Amino acid sequence: MADSYFPRWRAQSAAAEGRIVGTDERLAWPQMFAMGVQHVVAMFGSTVLAPLLMGFDPNLCIFMSGIGTLLFFVLVGGRVPSYLGSSFAFIGLVIAVTGYGGHGPNMNIPVALGGIIACGVVYALIGLIVSAVGTTWIETLMPPVVTGAIVCVIGLNLAPIAVHGVSGSNFDSWMALVTVLCVGAVAVFARGMLQRLLILVGLLMAYVIYAIVTNGLGMGKPIDFAIVANAAWFGMPHFTAPVFNMQAMTLLAPIAVILVAENLGHIKAVSAMTGQNLDRYVGRAFLGDGLATIVSGFAGGTGVTTYAENIGVMAVTKIYSTLVFVIAALIALVLGFSPKFGAVIQTIPGPVLGGVSIVVFGLIAVTGARIWVVNKVDFSDNRNLIVAAVTLVLGAGDFSLKLGGFGLGGIGTATFGAIILYALLRRKPAQGPVA
Repeated sequence: MADSYFPRWRAQSAAAEGRIVGTDERLAWPQMFAMGVQHVVAMFGSTVLAPLLMGFDPNLCIFMSGIGTLLFFVLVGGRVPSYLGSSFAFIGLVIAVTGYGGHGPNMNIPVALGGIIACGVVYALIGLIVSAVGTTWIETLMPPVVTGAIVCVIGLNLAPIAVHGVSGSNFDSWMALVTVLCVGAVAVFARGMLQRLLILVGLLMAYVIYAIVTNGLGMGKPIDFAIVANAAWFGMPHFTAPVFNMQAMTLLAPIAVILVAENLGHIKAVSAMTGQNLDRYVGRAFLGDGLATIVSGFAGGTGVTTYAENIGVMAVTKIYSTLVFVIAALIALVLGFSPKFGAVIQTIPGPVLGGVSIVVFGLIAVTGARIWVVNKVDFSDNRNLIVAAVTLVLGAGDFSLKLGGFGLGGIGTATFGAIILYALLRRKPAQGPVA
């Protein structure tokens, strides 16, 4: 009998407790709910931080992360365990096309939304192509030296934004450094799940310190809790319609390449952890992620991507049941209907957010380097050396190119530059004997 579209999710027996829970298995429902909450906590820091850095409504983005995760779940037939949250790959270019200053709501969000939708369309088309012909062409175009350089560039390109955001006053700069130390302390000295939530826990610690110093001791700008008191417990998310600007669309559409590399890496990681070959679902995963980005863009949310944070939770717990992500998505939907929850997020002080940004953008850059290390990229090969070196400088220096009405910023130039440069240098001439 042919397999059904969705798994049947066998309940794991009590005798089997402690062993790996497969994608097509589940625990007792109370345990499943607890795992769902844990995955919400894992994705929360980044899914909230990314929209805040772009001036988007974080409450809406939490809501759309739930919608996107459910859409992804349906597209892959419940076979690939993943949570979809706000993507950091969009931050630099969204700020560029909207001219966002880093504080308060972004008044030009509609222009960014058109670009996010264009990116989702390109991503979905790549998903359809992969479904038809497989992933070999992607792995040929984007080997580890290229994907590592592209990921690294995202963090380096965003570095000036993070530093500029905390340079408004001496107090802001010192509070940003305090935040960095809080996150670092959690990363090094905490253990278990607390350590996995280093960004969220570090942010909360810095938030408390900031409140004591400002609201308590009268230094700096105090936190205004009035917006929390005045916000309703329940209410509809604030949706925003997109505006389709050709320049913004051409700038943001290439981010699909980054999302493809990211998603492919995540699926490979889950395959290795579960011992299941998920290659046949890669095209559908790309399509699901692309459609989720399109839907998010039409509603006023950020572009979305599969989350490494949640893959980390699975690695720790050994629970890979895809039903857990349905529960996490439903919890996110409930949070999205609470304006009071959104108001609490809005009270996060700028210097604290800026300090977290310094850490997060740095971690993105280091993740790119980690791709090189894990895949044993050989930098004694001049081809790899040139591709990585040129890509890093193009991205970090925000090298821009314009051809007629088409323009690429630093991340876009570095992304396509890495792919094209590797392809041009791929066929090395045979070396003759040294005289």
